Amino acid sequence: MKKIGSFFGGIFRRIGHFFDKILITPITRLILKLMELSKSGAKTIDRLAGMKSTLLIVSLMLAFFVFVLIDNESNVMIDQYAEILYDQPVMAVYNEESYVVEGLPKTVDITLIGQRRHIFLAKQSPSKGVSVDLTGLKPGTHKVTLKYNQRLKSLDYKLDPSTVNVTIYEKESENRPLTYDLLHQDKLDSKLYISNVEIDRTDVIIKGAKYKLEKVASVRALLDVNNIPNPRAGDITVKDIPLVAYDTDGKIMDVEIVPKSVAANVSITSPSKEVPIRVVPVGTLAFGKSIKSILPSISTITVYGEQSAIDELQQLDVEIDVKGLEKDKEFNVTLKKPKGITELSSKNMTISVTVDNSTTKEFKDISISTKNLGEGLVAQASSDDDRKVTVVVSGSEEALDSIKESDISAYVDLKDYGVGTHEIEVVVTGTDLKLSYSSKTKKVKIVISEKK
Repeated sequence: MKKIGSFFGGIFRRIGHFFDKILITPITRLILKLMELSKSGAKTIDRLAGMKSTLLIVSLMLAFFVFVLIDNESNVMIDQYAEILYDQPVMAVYNEESYVVEGLPKTVDITLIGQRRHIFLAKQSPSKGVSVDLTGLKPGTHKVTLKYNQRLKSLDYKLDPSTVNVTIYEKESENRPLTYDLLHQDKLDSKLYISNVEIDRTDVIIKGAKYKLEKVASVRALLDVNNIPNPRAGDITVKDIPLVAYDTDGKIMDVEIVPKSVAANVSITSPSKEVPIRVVPVGTLAFGKSIKSILPSISTITVYGEQSAIDELQQLDVEIDVKGLEKDKEFNVTLKKPKGITELSSKNMTISVTVDNSTTKEFKDISISTKNLGEGLVAQASSDDDRKVTVVVSGSEEALDSIKESDISAYVDLKDYGVGTHEIEVVVTGTDLKLSYSSKTKKVKIVISEKK
């Protein structure tokens, strides 16, 4: 504290000495000079100068004058303050219809320097902000100076950055086709489906530097499902859909798009269909055991989703793992949605399986068919023995009593087989999934030739 007091005391002494030398001494000499020149008033002046009241008044006036000067100087020295205004927008003045400017920062930081009250006033008073005048500059690279238009002149300021290098391009324009992307489709009610989107225009204009326009691969309207008001089945108009330009890598391109947004008519449907549930046992039961009955808690289910997926779906297969099963069991199953199906009327179901002792039954002369034969090819059995097989069916006695020969099919899968003679495995299936099917003849010879 003593050092600080000595420091400011020295300053005040130097200021007092300065004013004594520059003002007080010259004024005193001037008064004496006037007294010498005015002999008639010498006695009066001498009398006034000799009065204590006159000397007191003059001293007080000089002291007040010196105090005001010292106070102003000390305020300038002591009350200096700095404050940074971050992220102040930059406004560029140029012909936006004809040119594109790159390299100009969107914002700068401004450091205001001065007395606190002046800085406070500057922050409260309106300002024209930071600007740069590019009028008259031609295409090319230019070094330009940014300016801060502050009306309060008692402050100093510094810009960061204060000068920048900008590149000016001639603005060009092209027509591009417009497509759309659906965003956040998973947020739509699972029973609803967007079947069609019609945008109110098929193309847009993109503007910018030529090298950027050449990189634009597509322009898309980003239709966000979250912005559809009260989604429901029917036609809904969505306005102010933003447009974005992408390059071949899917990165957003900084180009001007005219118009900036579009409207679209969105058709929402709720396709549904009721289909039967088919329980499919997977795995082999314990030795000597078979499934006597399968009783699901629900036999049909309503599915929702894409119309094409619903049209193709004829039944919902539900698998249960019966590997090693040797006694009755109840399965709790979580239903899985097939591809293209967005919602099921039931999420879970129970399946009761009854187990019985296994027996077998043979069915002779089951004809062998072919599947997945290549185009332009013909397939036939190598011999009569390769045309038919004997099928062994295993299951409970009750299930075997109800099965018929027409419920059994045998086939060979000719996928990936070409011209020639091939020994191919026989596959046997049946309509009753509680039973298991196998062919006594495991493989047959099939001759494949080109169609004549």
